[in-house]
Amino acid sequence: MTTETILSKLVAFPVLGGESNLSIIHWIKDYIEDFGITCTLVPNKEGTKASLHCRIGPSVDGGIILSGHTDVVPVKGQHWDTDPFILTDKGDGKLYGRGACDMKGFLACCLNALPSLVNVNLKKPIYFAFSYDEEIGCLSAPELIEHLKGHYPETPKYAIIGEPSLLQPIIGHKGICLYTTTVNGSAGHSSRILQEVSAINEAARLVLWLENKMKLLVDSGNTDERFSPPHSSLHTGIIHGGIAANVIADTVYFSWDARMIPSDNLSEIVKEFEQHCEKRMCELRPIFPEFTIDTTEIHPPVAPFDSDVNSAIVKLMAQINENKNIATVAYASEAGQFNEAGFQSIICGPGSIEQAHRANEFIAKDELKDYCKILEKLVKLLSSEKVNKAF
Repeated sequence: MTTETILSKLVAFPVLGGESNLSIIHWIKDYIEDFGITCTLVPNKEGTKASLHCRIGPSVDGGIILSGHTDVVPVKGQHWDTDPFILTDKGDGKLYGRGACDMKGFLACCLNALPSLVNVNLKKPIYFAFSYDEEIGCLSAPELIEHLKGHYPETPKYAIIGEPSLLQPIIGHKGICLYTTTVNGSAGHSSRILQEVSAINEAARLVLWLENKMKLLVDSGNTDERFSPPHSSLHTGIIHGGIAANVIADTVYFSWDARMIPSDNLSEIVKEFEQHCEKRMCELRPIFPEFTIDTTEIHPPVAPFDSDVNSAIVKLMAQINENKNIATVAYASEAGQFNEAGFQSIICGPGSIEQAHRANEFIAKDELKDYCKILEKLVKLLSSEKVNKAF
């Protein structure tokens, strides 16, 4: 199959984040195993989803993991000119479809490389590591990583995460965590606002506390100019509560996120927020003894990613990639999780993040061709008799 044919197969699986991905992961598994490569699935507890990993090449230390995710974001409410789950060639040098850019184009390039991988004498192995539920919080990568580390007697050294970057090597991104805070006050007639505890008023104060905390982070001078904005950010995206203008709201919840530069400590900020909430509860329980503020993680934190510009993985990429323009990005990815697990990591993939998550998502044909050339150079490098021991 050509890269485009493989991509058309992958796009046809409408697997959204949070849904079962067994259809696409089993198709990928069957495709890989047709080349004589053994795949290992890492299912969730319910058996409704699974990640996949495999090794191609010798059982020796070193080598490189090629990592991508199988899920995509929804298309509901978006105005597409074509069926989002049918890869469409309009004759303009682009291929349209949900996930074509983020990030099934990368997966298609990896799978297209299999004939070359199995027909050369690799001196260092290449691993595939394909996850699920990345789009709703990079949920499965930690388990996939731990399973991969425990499954093989040898230890991979590097990881290339194929998020769309226009083939640009990316060495850093912010960490992220999402929270929901629920405020339980006392219901009552609005004329009794001074005798009750309005959940809306208290929630509004907490939202402002988060905003002011972000301003303090900016004023502290702890910035990282590689990012835009160059500081950590706190943002409230949802707030819901109340039933009528003349009824004091007894319950409100708001959802917020924290995006942290690598040098900031997320746990310290959350601890400070919770201490402030405890103080407010102590102050208002004399008015309403059952007043509570509870904050829960929507999903576990995604680690920030910070790879040294002089690291070996950056030098490796420079050998196989003509694009030397090293950068950082604002979005989070599984790169932080692979890096945190001990694999020197880098982001580099076909397609532009500007096309991700929007209607009429596309990937340029030339991007696919150029990325396939990068993988060809990687295969040649790892099959060379002179392959550097550092790999």
